[in-house]
Amino acid sequence: MAAIGSFARVMLSAFAIVAALSVALAAGTTEAVAQLRGHGGPVRALAIAADGQTAISGSFDSTAIRWSLARNAAEQVLRFHADAVNAVALLSPGRAATAGADGRIAIWTLGKTEPDAVLEGHTAPIAALAVSPDGATLASASWDHTVRLWPLAGGAPRVLDGHTQNVNGVAFTADGRAVISVSYDLSVRIWPLSGAQAPAVVPMPTPLNAVATGADGEIAVGGADGKVYFLTAGGAPAGEVAAGPRPVISIAISPDGALLAAAGIGGTVAVIDRKARTLARTLVGPGLPVWSVAFMPDSRTLLTGGADSIIRRWNAATGEPVDPILLETAGDPLAAYAGDRGAEIFRACVACHTLGADQANRAGPTLSGIFGRRIATASGYDFSDALKRLDIVWTPETVSKLFEVGPQAYTPGTKMPEQRIGSEQDRAALVQFLQRATKK
Repeated sequence: MAAIGSFARVMLSAFAIVAALSVALAAGTTEAVAQLRGHGGPVRALAIAADGQTAISGSFDSTAIRWSLARNAAEQVLRFHADAVNAVALLSPGRAATAGADGRIAIWTLGKTEPDAVLEGHTAPIAALAVSPDGATLASASWDHTVRLWPLAGGAPRVLDGHTQNVNGVAFTADGRAVISVSYDLSVRIWPLSGAQAPAVVPMPTPLNAVATGADGEIAVGGADGKVYFLTAGGAPAGEVAAGPRPVISIAISPDGALLAAAGIGGTVAVIDRKARTLARTLVGPGLPVWSVAFMPDSRTLLTGGADSIIRRWNAATGEPVDPILLETAGDPLAAYAGDRGAEIFRACVACHTLGADQANRAGPTLSGIFGRRIATASGYDFSDALKRLDIVWTPETVSKLFEVGPQAYTPGTKMPEQRIGSEQDRAALVQFLQRATKK
């Protein structure tokens, strides 16, 4: 429920950052397991090298970590961004890019402690990165409604302008002739990279959070309605599969093209058979949002990044965890509300919001005492200027309205992911739960 307030920044104390680094480095000296532990916040982004030996992750804790997948150990913590690291990419061997909610892109030579270059120009958080097939261009998608194409050899970026809402995903086609972008504005845009041809605009039935492209030219997009939509290279509808009841946040196509993985706020990962257009299996973890997903080169092993700060490894062909202790968890923050329908609806929100008066802000502000409070006034949280200008007091009616019409319509300028609750009964259950759980 990055819903109430801003989905903005996760700022760790110096102690917490040191602790996260200590855990990461300690992983190299303990018995190897398939889980990768080291981040101090939800794992927002993942990228895996073509040889399967190295991965890089980005987190709400404002860091990126380079991992050895052979040793299941952290090799380097990259610190530069002043806010959540929302996107990562591996470039030519030994190089990487990280991008954050601070609107900046850092280009790294892995092993160095400072970026080689910083790419600036976006005026809002960057949500996604993609590298062209020839490795010459980096694409960035931003909540400033634009996509930028950065020549990695240097030079000014090309700005692709036309979306009217946050751009959440970007991908190059396999032939490198076009860039695909998806947005909260209910559209897919296909941008030809040669000539001055205007993009093809494909209307969609839901806000979009993620995009991936196949070697055959097919486009797959993940929606806030929990579905994955397939399009031809030209943008024609080519099928859809329900991944789950909650918004899809991240998607990935296996290198062999057979499978698509769709990760969602609901805490599961749907593995979809692309040819059959069917849900092959569902990967079930601890029940917290899964923010990122990436396939290993073998097309059968899957890495997921979760709200509990852990990167997990799965057998995508069987749906089983690689590590037998994968479902270990520090405890369910909603255990006391077992059987409460409103609590189950709120489960997608626990990564970003706490409920009790003795609990701190997370990626979003604490909801303790939310009812009767004016928007953007919770103590100790850095709200966006756009939210501070809104004339909203949180009541059962206004919270319900937020999820009826969606945060982009009700609280324009918010940095939260788009999510709506269509059922009036479910909205009422959520409000009743919050009334009980957030009393001071």
